[in-house]
Amino acid sequence: MGVGIRTAGESDRELVVRLLDEAFQDDPVSNWVFPGAEYRRRVHHRLMAAFTDAVLADGWIDVTEDGSACALWLPYPAADHSAGPREDTEGNQADGHGGHGGNDGNDGNDGNDEAVQLRKAVDPENERVEWIARLMAKEHPTDRAHAYLWMIAVAPDRQSEGLGTALIRRVLDRCDREGLPAYLEASSARSTKLYERLGFAFTGRTLDLPDGPRMWPMWREPRTR
Repeated sequence: MGVGIRTAGESDRELVVRLLDEAFQDDPVSNWVFPGAEYRRRVHHRLMAAFTDAVLADGWIDVTEDGSACALWLPYPAADHSAGPREDTEGNQADGHGGHGGNDGNDGNDGNDEAVQLRKAVDPENERVEWIARLMAKEHPTDRAHAYLWMIAVAPDRQSEGLGTALIRRVLDRCDREGLPAYLEASSARSTKLYERLGFAFTGRTLDLPDGPRMWPMWREPRTR
């Protein structure tokens, strides 16, 4: 039996935030950003809400019909290098953690840049929220347009049922039809194995968080039929 999947709308916001919060409570990257279980339980959902709002605005969220899993995607255009340095800071973020992210492109002194704004909105005293946004934005490939799997979450009691794979394949099939690559950052060595089975390959350079875990950027070329 296939997995029923639909595109989420604004009315699904709280469902998506809850799924992300529950699924990533024990994630290595979330543990680094919000060290301490009690602290993480109090604050982590704010970051998940910020990610959800960003993707609802600029991308799309696929959710299973029963509300047990979701995937956050952003269309990522190729950078226009001929135009010189960018003046704006379009925030395109992360998973596999998938992802935590945000574009900035400056030295962090601009109080209006999106990494700073993310920290202020989520947890003003926590510099790690800003650090991870900057690191992921800095390393994000910009030479080719692609679909960006920012995050994918499956309810803890529904994991290992193939729901995440079904959500990802739905978009990868479209990428293959359109000749579009895909990109993600895996937040654990274990999750890279799933993505490899779906055609992703490690780019060869990890994202190493200061005194923390590493992430595995992965790229997928479209498959020809």
